[in-house]
Amino acid sequence: MHILITGATGLIGSHLCPLLLINHQLTVLSRSPDKANQLLGANILAVDSLANVDFNTVDCVINLAGEPIVNKRWSDKQKQQLLDSRIQLTHQISAAINQCNTPPHTFISGSAIGFYGRQDDTPIDESFTAINPEFSHQLCDAWEHAALSAQSTSTRVCTLRTGIVLAKQAGALAKMLPPFKLGLGGAIGSGEQGMSWIHIDDMVRLILFVLETKTLSGAVNATAPHPVSNKEFSRQLGKALARPAFIPMPSLLLKLVMGEMADLLLYGQFVVPKKVLLQQFSFTYPTLPQALKQLVNQSA
Repeated sequence: MHILITGATGLIGSHLCPLLLINHQLTVLSRSPDKANQLLGANILAVDSLANVDFNTVDCVINLAGEPIVNKRWSDKQKQQLLDSRIQLTHQISAAINQCNTPPHTFISGSAIGFYGRQDDTPIDESFTAINPEFSHQLCDAWEHAALSAQSTSTRVCTLRTGIVLAKQAGALAKMLPPFKLGLGGAIGSGEQGMSWIHIDDMVRLILFVLETKTLSGAVNATAPHPVSNKEFSRQLGKALARPAFIPMPSLLLKLVMGEMADLLLYGQFVVPKKVLLQQFSFTYPTLPQALKQLVNQSA
């Protein structure tokens, strides 16, 4: 297939592209085509504008682009940047698809489990509707609507409600490893909040599975089947590193440092990937000890 991918140099994209290149032709949208070629190799076609893409020749679009959500405090300006970086591009892609004579048959677009807002310990699958309408929901909801506007009898749209992606070199785990290795890790706030996670290898395999499974459409939870509390995550990470993990991060301190953005860490949800499980997707790392053992390279 000819696949157009955005966000190709990010955490998920940089792991996904080498697998896609085995069997597919890749066009990568990047603000820096030279950087994209350096990172991903000469076998991709890197472009800096959607105007340089003939969508009639594209079989699938994978849209992973977006300003990192935890890089800066959520000022009004930063919130708008988070919205614009996702929604404007997604609207442009949907508009291009809708103008095609022979549109892509599949459009896979990013979203996040923040769609559900803060929740208690009730397991949440894709059919869950008791949404908490905070900023993370507003962001994901608008992002998904922008993608779903491309849906038609010719184009299948899937929105990936992605959890915390665990990888050794980047993302949340990479930020957590230094203090935990020093024995300074511990639960955040009450520690009871849900952490719905997924190993990076399963994340990219899940995207390939969604691409190949034509019966899947709409929202798809991209999380491992066994979410845990923050307290349990901290305990398991300390165990995997053979380090104590008893130093808590008080809620008040986190809010002083991070402002409203601290809500992402202080509140959570227990999300399960019902749709892909019903389609018989098999996780390589279904439980947290398995995932952490592989990622930190020590016994869990």
